[in-house]
Amino acid sequence: MSIPLAILLSAVAMTLIVGVRYLLASAGFAFATRVRHPGLYRGLDPQIAKEIRWSLLSAAIYGIPAGIVAWGWQHRGWTAIYRDVDAYPLWYLPLSVLLYLFAHDTWFYWTHRWMHRPKWFRIAHAVHHASRPPTAWAAMAFHPIEALTGAVVIPLLVFVIPIHIGALALVLTTMTVMGVTNHMGWEMFPRFMWAGRLGGWLITASHHQRHHERYGCNFGLYFRFWDRLCGTDGGLGDFEKERARAARRAGGAGAGAVAGGDADRHA
Repeated sequence: MSIPLAILLSAVAMTLIVGVRYLLASAGFAFATRVRHPGLYRGLDPQIAKEIRWSLLSAAIYGIPAGIVAWGWQHRGWTAIYRDVDAYPLWYLPLSVLLYLFAHDTWFYWTHRWMHRPKWFRIAHAVHHASRPPTAWAAMAFHPIEALTGAVVIPLLVFVIPIHIGALALVLTTMTVMGVTNHMGWEMFPRFMWAGRLGGWLITASHHQRHHERYGCNFGLYFRFWDRLCGTDGGLGDFEKERARAARRAGGAGAGAVAGGDADRHA
């Protein structure tokens, strides 16, 4: 097999992996939302369809550089990814995960703030904020420009910071779970993770909800460090407002159904 074809197949495979991972994670948390908060997404089917389309396009943009790097790691020894757990001290395993999360969070914070500049918001980031309210399907609903800024960070980090393949899998799992759950519209984590001292430094749905309410604050992904340091931490969001909107949507749908039924009876 030629090298270009092998790289192409690796990129296609990674695109499929990213896309399937998105669909499974979002579907799982959307189902949890349906069970925990019935009706929260009622009336949002057209929006969710758009979120899925944008997200699957983003999956390809994420998958291409990941596939190229994966091929180079397996066949050319590129990257600082290692398999032998004894290659570094055991204490380095959790440290490497924290280093990746902090580096990713830093990149995300500053590129996210950049995306909120009027020009780039209008060109690209408005796609993500078109989800009103965001749902569990919105985690990767990005314009291609924004998707590209997110797609390069982990593939670049694996050339710079050594990491065990298992630790990298944990980083990617954390990225997926936090990306989806931060947009669900309700808080699945225990109170101490978002309302206590620990919550003062961690980002969950409660914190990211405020970003979708006000836009100009809460730009981080995992940690509140940069928001607090730069004065952009707007505190926690208000899920009750969104639940009230969901109730009004449900009421409107019910009224429409009743009206339709009356019309049928009088036809």
